[in-house]
Amino acid sequence: QVQLVESGGGLVQPGGSLRLSCAASGSDFRFRTMKWARQAPGKQREYVAIISSDGNTMYAGSVKGRFTISRDNAKNTVYLQMNSLKPEDTAVYYCNNDLSYWGQGTQVTVSS
Repeated sequence: QVQLVESGGGLVQPGGSLRLSCAASGSDFRFRTMKWARQAPGKQREYVAIISSDGNTMYAGSVKGRFTISRDNAKNTVYLQMNSLKPEDTAVYYCNNDLSYWGQGTQVTVSS
């Protein structure tokens, strides 16, 4: 059973930054494609960033150029650096892997 635990959410002003972390259990983290998704109230969950096992990345158009996904295989952790945050980035952010495990989510609120 894989566990994914997100952290780093909070309240930030527009234009600010946050870094989310997702710590994964298990010994095969380095082989896993890891993803960040978000769900805003009343909206469907959407993927925002993906990183493959060899470090290739993809981003949703709405966050490209502002968000950066990275991973540290030695720490079994994937990160999401979020810069130039906008109110529309407000959502619960989830970590997910290619075996369909999900974390519990961490709330990000962008508001003045």
